[in-house]
Amino acid sequence: MNRDAPRLLAVDLDGTLLDSRGQPHDRDVRALRAAIDAGIHVSLITGRLYSGTRPTCERVGLRGAVGCADGSHLVHSRNHATLLHLGMPQPHAFAIREALARAGVTTFVFAEDAIGHDASGTPFVGYISTWSTDIRVVPDVFQHELWGAPQGVTAVIAVGTRDRIAVGARDLSGELRTSLFVVTFPVRRGAHSDTWAMIVRASGGTKGTALRWIAEHESVALSDTVCVGDWVNDVPMFEVAGRSFVMGQAPDEVKSRATDVLAETAETGGGVERAVREAFGIRVPG
Repeated sequence: MNRDAPRLLAVDLDGTLLDSRGQPHDRDVRALRAAIDAGIHVSLITGRLYSGTRPTCERVGLRGAVGCADGSHLVHSRNHATLLHLGMPQPHAFAIREALARAGVTTFVFAEDAIGHDASGTPFVGYISTWSTDIRVVPDVFQHELWGAPQGVTAVIAVGTRDRIAVGARDLSGELRTSLFVVTFPVRRGAHSDTWAMIVRASGGTKGTALRWIAEHESVALSDTVCVGDWVNDVPMFEVAGRSFVMGQAPDEVKSRATDVLAETAETGGGVERAVREAFGIRVPG
């Protein structure tokens, strides 16, 4: 292999490798396997927890580090060992819990590679459950045992009206805000397109920091990395990769941050295959 060519490929899952049913297209799986056979380090960097990422790791045949929870949890896909976990400690987790309870928003707590929620979260389970196969339902999410996870809470997601989400976000401002990553946004996908959401994680972790960590772990310069994504949380990955491909259905503000815009969408498939072919010069078997 040409040592001056890119040597690491990082791929997002939902909206990139996976379609709306959560399934990869065979041609894209073949492309990733061909890249591995050619000596390329292939990784997944996703918003999902590891339990929701592991089936795709196994289908593709990954054996290295993958980034989960938008860079808050790095896991070795061969032995499933945690390499890095940026969890929110109990005092921070409890403060978040209290703020979201006051805001009256539907809340999901992510910890121990599981997702906890109550009955108010049921309408959103089809969307949330793709991130983890371990779903733990209780009568009151704000009393869920996952808030006290010894390794800390990996992430919290809240959904509701724009006004209620704004109230919750404001309540997390101030001194605590410096320790947290808080982002609010309209849910533009599926049946919940009229809903707003908020993600809360420990500060310091993004898909960009995950790519940087994995590249260093594999002794690959960032300039020799390639990534493929489709959403706002992929932009930090675009910013550090040597070359970045964005899917055809991505919002314009995301497309503007990538070096290459693909015509293919997650539903048509083939975007990852094209990125492998164009960035690495690998011919993918039919």
